[in-house]
Amino acid sequence: MSSFEPPKIMGIINLSPDSFFPDSRIPTVTAALLSAERMIEEGADYLDIGAESSRPGSKPISEEEELSIILPVIIKMCKSFSVPVSVDTYKPGVAQRVLDAGASIINDITGLRYPQMAPIIAEYDAGVIIMHMLGLPDSMQENIHYQDCVGEIISFLEEGVRTAESAGIASDRIWVDPGIGFGKTTEHNLDILAHLDKFASLNKSLLLGASRKSFIGKILDLPVAERLEGSLAIAVVGVMKGARILRVHDVLETNRVLKVVSEILKVQDGK
Repeated sequence: MSSFEPPKIMGIINLSPDSFFPDSRIPTVTAALLSAERMIEEGADYLDIGAESSRPGSKPISEEEELSIILPVIIKMCKSFSVPVSVDTYKPGVAQRVLDAGASIINDITGLRYPQMAPIIAEYDAGVIIMHMLGLPDSMQENIHYQDCVGEIISFLEEGVRTAESAGIASDRIWVDPGIGFGKTTEHNLDILAHLDKFASLNKSLLLGASRKSFIGKILDLPVAERLEGSLAIAVVGVMKGARILRVHDVLETNRVLKVVSEILKVQDGK
C-alpha cells in the first residue's frame, strides 16, 4: 500500500509596502481577506501573513509598527477562515499577540535565534517553521561564504529543532526551511535545490520558499513579474526531492502543477 501524502501549499500574503514582489503587496485588511479567500478557493492549505519585509537590504520595523499592521488582519482572518494561519515574524512579542489572536504557526526566519520564541510557541501548542538565514536581511547578501553550504544549513536546522523540542513544541509541528535566497548566492540556492533530499536526515517536514526570488530572475534574465514558470519548475523539482510544503505567491498555478506531480509520485511510491 502506498504511503504517499500530497504536498501542501502555503499562500503568501504580504502586508508590507516594501515586499520584493510589488504585485503581492496587500495594503488593507479588506484586501487581505479577499486575497485569503481567493487563495483558499485556489487550493491553499495554509496562509502565511507577514508585515515586515525580509527582502535583501530591507530594514527592520519596530514591534509596535508590526503589530499595528498585522494584528487587525490576523484577528479577522482567523475568525473568517478555518485554514491554519502562519505569521512570518521573528519577534517573540509579536508571536505571542498573533497566537493569542488565533494564528497557529510561527514562521521564524531567524530559526529561533531569540530564546524567548520557542517557549511562547510551545505555550500555545502552535507549530513553527525554522528557517536558515545567514546574518540579517539588511546585510545577508554581503560577504556570503560557506565551507559546505548544505551541511552547514542542516547543522543549523538540527540545532533549531533541538531548541524547539526542548521547549516543548510538538515534534510533528516543527517544519524546517533551508532559506532559499536568505544569505545565499545563486550557486548556493542551486546547490540546496539539487541536494534537497539530504534534508530528510532531519526527520521533519521540509518547507520550500523559492517563489519568484531573484536567483530565478538571474537564471532567466527576467523581472519578478515574469518568474512564474521558473517558480513552478522549482516547485516540481522540490517536491520530487522531498519538499512537503511549498510557500508560494501563485497558488492556483502551483496547485495545478502539484496535482500532476502527485500522480507521478503516487505511482513511484506504490512500487
